[in-house]
Amino acid sequence: MTAPSPIKFNSLDIPELVLKGIAEAGFDYCTPIQAKSLPISLNGKDVAGQAQTGTGKTAAFLISLFSQLLRNPTPEPRGKGWVAPRAIIIAPTRELARQILKDADVLGKYCNFKTLCIHGGIDYEKQKNQIKAGVDIIIVTPGRLIDFYKQKFFSLKSVEVLVIDEADRLFDMGFIQDTRYILRNISPYNKRLSMLFSATLSFQVMELCYEHMNNAEKVQVEPGKIVVDEVEQSIYHADSTEKLNLLFGLLKKEGAEKTIIFCNTKRAAENVEANLSLNGYKASQISGDVNQRVRIRVLEKFSSGEVQILIATDVASRGLHIDDISHVINYDIPQDPEDYIHRIGRTARAGAKGVAISLGCEDYIQHLERIEETLKAKIPVVWPDESLFFDYKVAPERPEKKRTGPPPRRNGNSRTGSRPNRGRPPGNRTRNPRRGGPSKG
Repeated sequence: MTAPSPIKFNSLDIPELVLKGIAEAGFDYCTPIQAKSLPISLNGKDVAGQAQTGTGKTAAFLISLFSQLLRNPTPEPRGKGWVAPRAIIIAPTRELARQILKDADVLGKYCNFKTLCIHGGIDYEKQKNQIKAGVDIIIVTPGRLIDFYKQKFFSLKSVEVLVIDEADRLFDMGFIQDTRYILRNISPYNKRLSMLFSATLSFQVMELCYEHMNNAEKVQVEPGKIVVDEVEQSIYHADSTEKLNLLFGLLKKEGAEKTIIFCNTKRAAENVEANLSLNGYKASQISGDVNQRVRIRVLEKFSSGEVQILIATDVASRGLHIDDISHVINYDIPQDPEDYIHRIGRTARAGAKGVAISLGCEDYIQHLERIEETLKAKIPVVWPDESLFFDYKVAPERPEKKRTGPPPRRNGNSRTGSRPNRGRPPGNRTRNPRRGGPSKG
């Protein structure tokens, strides 16, 4: 990560109540994205910022948001039952929305704004009553915001500050139409401060800025550096039947203190969790259809250290802002290069060191080339020796649920039907490849 800029927060035009929260959070100097965006947004001008995860962009837009609201007098009430939030923050995932709320509670501690995080998976009536009680700032995922808005629980016409976080992910997850609906029904672009942040300022993202922001000034931090230097990347090759053996060996070798393991499917995540738990690891998994209350409880246990290993699918690869993650392991190589970047971005945050290990098997190795093209670099290859393939107790596999609809697409070579043999170095290996490992699946 780039060294802190020489700009101190107290040298900027930031209200005292916000500076007090910044100081209590332990911040002194601006990060590069903060140093570039804050002078613009604090002056009331729209910003479109590009910065990789973990660079302080959340603090950048929260500081500007609190400053803008403090400088303007609170609007007069417009009758009984009138609810009109002064600021809206749109996030693509529940986890990211909840993390933004945590940061807002710290940085805005002395501002006395009522902040509410609303998203799916939480008690509907409870959230509805919280909104009706009045709110200044809403942090929200697009679907739930539209749901409440269409029922006329609140108005969007008095919004003074709009923030769109991780805009590229909104496109990736299919939320862009929902986002455009919100922007069409919110206060006029020239009557509010708008801030958009994204890992990439693609043509689609910039088109959103041109349509719904007021001549947003574009700021970028190290656009050519996709992954921070503090992430030590490597890839280990192994057959799919040996990946769990290798995973156990790597966990023993690395002594991973706080680890996230990413899988491409819920079934793989459940299998990894079952085997780790059976062999004495404190492990839990989250995926898209896990109940939201359960997901929150698992993340809290992982943050506190009660759970040592978190297994997740890509639904949670963005928005997980948990301190002190020492290792990220891609049990499955992701099919999308952007998912790889955001997975390994969970470690090496705020200047810390981190380790990102990928396991390359015949099922997913074909995606490695596109990832390396995006990174503009080769991931160092490590050929594992026999000592890394660790024997373990095998958990019984859960029965696979019957699928409805078309069959899944094979990940092998589409022209020959065979799988590319990229999982072994030259030469023969004489040991039994199963070695107590589970059957494939």
